[in-house]
Amino acid sequence: MRHNRKFNHLGRTASHRAAMLANMAVSLIKHKRITTTVEKAKALKKYVEPLLTKSKNDTTNSRRVVFSYLQDKYAVTESVKEISVKIADRPGGYTRIIKTGHRLGDNAAMCFIELVDYDENMAKETVKKATRTRRRSKKAAATDAVEVAEAPKAEEEVAAADEKQAE
Repeated sequence: MRHNRKFNHLGRTASHRAAMLANMAVSLIKHKRITTTVEKAKALKKYVEPLLTKSKNDTTNSRRVVFSYLQDKYAVTESVKEISVKIADRPGGYTRIIKTGHRLGDNAAMCFIELVDYDENMAKETVKKATRTRRRSKKAAATDAVEVAEAPKAEEEVAAADEKQAE
């Protein structure tokens, strides 16, 4: 039975799990994207998102709280100075998990976990591609050119007929 197993223990002791998640969080903050197993990524998401929320408020206390989890002053500085600026208007959901398949050795489900605002490929402000024109056969292009050439003549004839009626 699974009484009181509210989160995935990842087959590790509490101290090992805390150290592993802290190291993964530091790597995620420094590199903006890491590759790991899906289960570790889900556990990391629950670990790092409250820390990023805390780092949005740049106070001494919030820095100390984040440092107590991460134990890396460069990661704390980067999360407060750079990342919090990009996620300031976002109410949550700072990370994205993208599944990539299975690992060759043990068939473990693998994925990327990345910070959402740092992925240029998934950015909403993507530049639209120019629409390509269809290629036509030479016959169709020639008939279109003839129709285009005849169109001004027809308009001139209509204009001349209107002038005659006006007189």
